[in-house]
Amino acid sequence: MVHHDPYKIWLYEIIMQQTRISQGTPYYDKFVKRFPTVKDLAVAEIDEVLKLWEGLGYYSRARNLHYAANQICDSYDGKFPTNSKELQKLKGIGKYTSAAIATFAYDEKIGVVDGNVYRVLARAFGIKDPIDQTEGKKKFEMLAQDLVDKTKPAIYNQALMDFGALQCTPKQANCAKCTMKKTCVAHDKNLVGSLPIKSKKLIKKIRYFNYMVLEFKTKTLIRQRIEKDVWQLLYEYPYLEDTKSTNLTRSIINNWLSDYLGYEGRFRWKNEQKVYKQQLTHQTIIGSFYKVELLAKVVPSSPYKLIDKISFDKHAFPKIIDCYLNDNSISLFK
Repeated sequence: MVHHDPYKIWLYEIIMQQTRISQGTPYYDKFVKRFPTVKDLAVAEIDEVLKLWEGLGYYSRARNLHYAANQICDSYDGKFPTNSKELQKLKGIGKYTSAAIATFAYDEKIGVVDGNVYRVLARAFGIKDPIDQTEGKKKFEMLAQDLVDKTKPAIYNQALMDFGALQCTPKQANCAKCTMKKTCVAHDKNLVGSLPIKSKKLIKKIRYFNYMVLEFKTKTLIRQRIEKDVWQLLYEYPYLEDTKSTNLTRSIINNWLSDYLGYEGRFRWKNEQKVYKQQLTHQTIIGSFYKVELLAKVVPSSPYKLIDKISFDKHAFPKIIDCYLNDNSISLFK
């Protein structure tokens, strides 16, 4: 996406991180429409930002967007820094994003290294240094900086990124029609399929969340995830976490209501268990949902609150909660 507006470049780059273009583009369009300037984003409530981000995942990106927008307004008079070094002082902006903004908005002579560039350089030069280790990253950054066109850095960087996205793809790279194959080390040594190299393997853990859907007349009890964990600042039903699949019993729910909410009233135990799962980068969340009707009103304290069901669309929920709300059978765990 070609832009010279640093705000739009920033939005686009943050949204597209770890996101397919086809999935991220509608979110980019929604953000630009709702927050046409960085000042509009800064004055928005974080709940609204998260709601607009809902379904995209990696919610820390949305929180960092909002925080950085306020940094720009408070410390830079609402104007983006004009160089990569200063841009890295903003929340959530690392070397890649700062370089992208600096080169595309201000034509700074700096190499931009994203996943596509890592792949092209690793294959073209036969580099076997892992791209997920410090020394490897430095080597690629230095090489990218040496290669950048000093007269037209933005065009060069965009071309290299596009080449990786369209020609030198992760799988089934189009080597037959590649103009660089005569000088490509990976092509010469049959290393295209093995480069670039990553040394770390993700160790995924499984977490079991037993959600209690506690309802009183037209209201439902929800809580905000204020702890530093997955889905921070999003909303969900109260839950009990376990290390294995378990079933909530009436006595467990009764004790929880008493201990956490001070609720001593009666409730109707419906025992309506529905199970869904959500796959995250480093973990799998398996959520079991139990519906319970409270027969007396509860007065919760933060982070819990009782809301009308019609106001659900004003709160951002994790995908697993949306699956339950929409009874999305595709996501039903079997």
